[in-house]
Amino acid sequence: MATIKKLLYSDKLAPYLFVLPFVLCLLIFFLYPMISTFIMSFQEVISLNNTRFIGTKNYERLFDVHFYNALKTNTIYTIFVILTAIPIPLLIAVMLNSKLSKGKMFFRTIIFIPALTSVIVAGVPFRLMFGELDTAFINSIMNNLGLSSQKWMMNYWTGMMLMVMVHLWRTAGVNMVYYLAGLQSLPEELYESAEIDGAGGIQKFFYITLPLLKPILIYTLTVSIFEGYRMFGESYVFWNESMPNDIGLTIVRYIYQQAFQRNDLGFGSAIGIVLLLIVLAINMVQLKYFGLFRKERD
Repeated sequence: MATIKKLLYSDKLAPYLFVLPFVLCLLIFFLYPMISTFIMSFQEVISLNNTRFIGTKNYERLFDVHFYNALKTNTIYTIFVILTAIPIPLLIAVMLNSKLSKGKMFFRTIIFIPALTSVIVAGVPFRLMFGELDTAFINSIMNNLGLSSQKWMMNYWTGMMLMVMVHLWRTAGVNMVYYLAGLQSLPEELYESAEIDGAGGIQKFFYITLPLLKPILIYTLTVSIFEGYRMFGESYVFWNESMPNDIGLTIVRYIYQQAFQRNDLGFGSAIGIVLLLIVLAINMVQLKYFGLFRKERD
């Protein structure tokens, strides 16, 4: 007993005991499923206990119109997410961090509350507001303005707009908190020195605020790329089953269709591996040119 107690309080063993839960979670819930998915992508899965090795046939089936449509939708969606979910929360954070702003806690709370809701719950109000009927909220406003009603979810670009709006509404508060934390850690002496030199608000923003917030901007950019390509809920809330002309079809939605609705786990695994490689490649490129792997000039 004394020996066990001595081992538990040992400086050599204690760090490993603290790290052990994380390592077990990583092995059981991340590494093992990833390896299993990779192996399964080369198999025809008849049942969980009945599989047949078929080589690269699952990957050869990827080159169809549905996968290209899903990849196009995810790419366009990710671009819009980057263009909205990064600058808009940043501007909100700058305004709420200003000494002239009033009711800061109220507006911070209002903007952050949507982040506490799930995608489905957040998407339902948007689906009702942008319904196809003339009595839907947005269509009724358009009718009162003399405009015709729109079938928002039957058009590719209006459907894309709805998905981006839901994402922005949910994530603006989280990104705002990141930027606020960074802004509040910036030294005031830099801004005071800039004011003495005659710098205005815009100059201070571009030459002081943005460079010092670079680590947070890189983090939010990386997360936005990841969330853009793994998007599922924003699509599912607007198009439960039918998606004419693949409107709203994303890569994760395509995995869901093939693996769980059509019981083709091998093909679904191949799509998942390709998605992983796409996201990894894009993030490695952006980190090389904009982020952690880029060497700063002296």
